[in-house]
Amino acid sequence: MKDKKSFKDKKELTKENKFSNSENIKSKRKRESLIPKPVANRMARRVIFTTGVPTFLGMGVFVLSYIVIVKGIAEIPPSITLTSSAICFFVGLLGLSYGILSASWEDSPGSLLGLEHIGPNIQRMRSAFKKVPPSE
Repeated sequence: MKDKKSFKDKKELTKENKFSNSENIKSKRKRESLIPKPVANRMARRVIFTTGVPTFLGMGVFVLSYIVIVKGIAEIPPSITLTSSAICFFVGLLGLSYGILSASWEDSPGSLLGLEHIGPNIQRMRSAFKKVPPSE
Protein backbone atom coordinates (compact mmCIF):
# COMPACT_ATOMS: atom_id res chain seq x y z
CA MET A 1 0.00 0.00 0.00
CA LYS A 2 2.87 2.30 0.74
CA ASP A 3 4.26 1.64 -2.74
CA LYS A 4 0.97 2.68 -4.34
CA LYS A 5 0.91 5.84 -2.31
CA SER A 6 4.45 6.80 -3.24
CA PHE A 7 3.70 6.03 -6.91
CA LYS A 8 0.62 8.25 -6.68
CA ASP A 9 2.68 11.02 -5.05
CA LYS A 10 5.30 10.74 -7.79
CA LYS A 11 2.57 10.91 -10.42
CA GLU A 12 1.14 14.08 -8.84
CA LEU A 13 4.60 15.63 -8.62
CA THR A 14 5.18 14.86 -12.28
CA LYS A 15 1.91 16.56 -13.18
CA GLU A 16 2.88 19.59 -11.09
CA ASN A 17 6.29 19.78 -12.78
CA LYS A 18 4.70 19.58 -16.23
CA PHE A 19 2.29 22.33 -15.26
CA SER A 20 5.02 24.57 -13.87
CA ASN A 21 7.22 23.95 -16.93
CA SER A 22 4.40 24.89 -19.28
CA GLU A 23 3.79 28.02 -17.19
CA ASN A 24 7.47 28.96 -17.48
CA ILE A 25 7.46 28.44 -21.24
CA LYS A 26 4.27 30.51 -21.61
CA SER A 27 5.66 33.32 -19.48
CA LYS A 28 8.94 33.34 -21.48
CA ARG A 29 7.01 33.53 -24.74
CA LYS A 30 4.79 36.24 -23.29
CA ARG A 31 7.79 38.32 -22.22
CA GLU A 32 9.48 37.93 -25.60
CA SER A 33 6.40 38.95 -27.57
CA LEU A 34 5.55 42.15 -25.70
CA ILE A 35 5.42 45.33 -27.72
CA PRO A 36 7.09 48.29 -26.00
CA LYS A 37 4.59 50.85 -24.72
CA PRO A 38 5.78 53.79 -26.90
CA VAL A 39 5.53 51.56 -29.99
CA ALA A 40 2.05 50.38 -28.97
CA ASN A 41 0.98 54.00 -28.52
CA ARG A 42 2.30 54.89 -31.99
CA MET A 43 0.45 51.92 -33.45
CA ALA A 44 -2.75 52.91 -31.67
CA ARG A 45 -2.58 56.50 -32.95
CA ARG A 46 -2.00 55.34 -36.52
CA VAL A 47 -4.74 52.71 -36.32
CA ILE A 48 -7.26 55.17 -34.89
CA PHE A 49 -6.64 57.55 -37.77
CA THR A 50 -6.26 55.07 -40.64
CA THR A 51 -9.21 52.94 -39.52
CA GLY A 52 -11.43 55.54 -37.89
CA VAL A 53 -11.71 57.96 -40.79
CA PRO A 54 -12.77 55.37 -43.40
CA THR A 55 -15.14 53.70 -40.93
CA PHE A 56 -16.92 56.97 -40.16
CA LEU A 57 -17.04 57.71 -43.89
CA GLY A 58 -18.62 54.28 -44.44
CA MET A 59 -21.30 55.05 -41.87
CA GLY A 60 -21.68 58.55 -43.26
CA VAL A 61 -22.51 57.11 -46.67
CA PHE A 62 -25.64 55.53 -45.19
CA VAL A 63 -26.68 58.73 -43.43
CA LEU A 64 -26.00 60.94 -46.45
CA SER A 65 -27.80 58.52 -48.76
CA TYR A 66 -30.81 58.48 -46.44
CA ILE A 67 -30.94 62.27 -46.26
CA VAL A 68 -30.64 62.65 -50.03
CA ILE A 69 -33.42 60.12 -50.65
CA VAL A 70 -35.78 61.48 -47.94
CA LYS A 71 -35.36 65.11 -49.05
CA GLY A 72 -36.06 64.05 -52.64
CA ILE A 73 -32.79 65.50 -53.93
CA ALA A 74 -31.88 62.37 -55.91
CA GLU A 75 -32.83 58.74 -56.24
CA ILE A 76 -29.86 56.62 -55.14
CA PRO A 77 -29.97 52.89 -55.83
CA PRO A 78 -29.29 50.76 -52.73
CA SER A 79 -26.49 48.95 -54.56
CA ILE A 80 -24.55 52.23 -54.90
CA THR A 81 -24.97 52.94 -51.18
CA LEU A 82 -23.86 49.44 -50.18
CA THR A 83 -20.93 49.36 -52.59
CA SER A 84 -19.58 52.75 -51.56
CA SER A 85 -19.90 51.97 -47.85
CA ALA A 86 -18.28 48.55 -48.37
CA ILE A 87 -15.34 50.25 -50.10
CA CYS A 88 -14.95 52.61 -47.15
CA PHE A 89 -15.03 49.72 -44.67
CA PHE A 90 -12.49 47.79 -46.76
CA VAL A 91 -10.18 50.82 -46.79
CA GLY A 92 -10.58 50.90 -43.00
CA LEU A 93 -9.52 47.26 -42.83
CA LEU A 94 -6.44 48.04 -44.91
CA GLY A 95 -5.83 51.00 -42.61
CA LEU A 96 -5.73 48.67 -39.64
CA SER A 97 -2.88 46.69 -41.15
CA TYR A 98 -1.13 49.82 -42.38
CA GLY A 99 -1.38 51.48 -38.97
CA ILE A 100 0.26 48.53 -37.26
CA LEU A 101 2.94 47.87 -39.85
CA SER A 102 3.97 51.50 -40.40
CA ALA A 103 4.72 52.29 -36.74
CA SER A 104 8.37 52.84 -35.85
CA TRP A 105 10.00 50.47 -33.33
CA GLU A 106 12.88 52.90 -32.82
CA ASP A 107 13.12 55.48 -30.03
CA SER A 108 12.20 58.23 -32.47
CA PRO A 109 8.63 58.26 -33.83
CA GLY A 110 9.68 58.11 -37.49
CA SER A 111 8.15 59.89 -40.45
CA LEU A 112 4.55 60.99 -40.92
CA LEU A 113 3.59 58.15 -43.28
CA GLY A 114 5.99 55.53 -41.93
CA LEU A 115 6.45 53.79 -45.27
CA GLU A 116 10.11 53.03 -44.47
CA HIS A 117 9.04 50.92 -41.47
CA ILE A 118 6.68 48.56 -43.27
CA GLY A 119 9.40 46.21 -44.61
CA PRO A 120 11.24 45.74 -41.29
CA ASN A 121 7.94 45.34 -39.42
CA ILE A 122 6.81 42.60 -41.82
CA GLN A 123 10.10 40.80 -41.11
CA ARG A 124 9.46 41.16 -37.35
CA MET A 125 5.98 39.76 -37.79
CA ARG A 126 7.25 36.77 -39.78
CA SER A 127 9.93 35.99 -37.22
CA ALA A 128 7.36 36.20 -34.41
CA PHE A 129 5.19 33.55 -36.08
CA LYS A 130 8.03 31.10 -36.68
CA LYS A 131 7.76 27.91 -34.70
CA VAL A 132 9.55 28.12 -31.35
CA PRO A 133 11.80 25.09 -30.78
CA PRO A 134 10.98 23.18 -27.59
CA SER A 135 13.42 23.90 -24.79
CA GLU A 136 14.30 21.32 -22.20
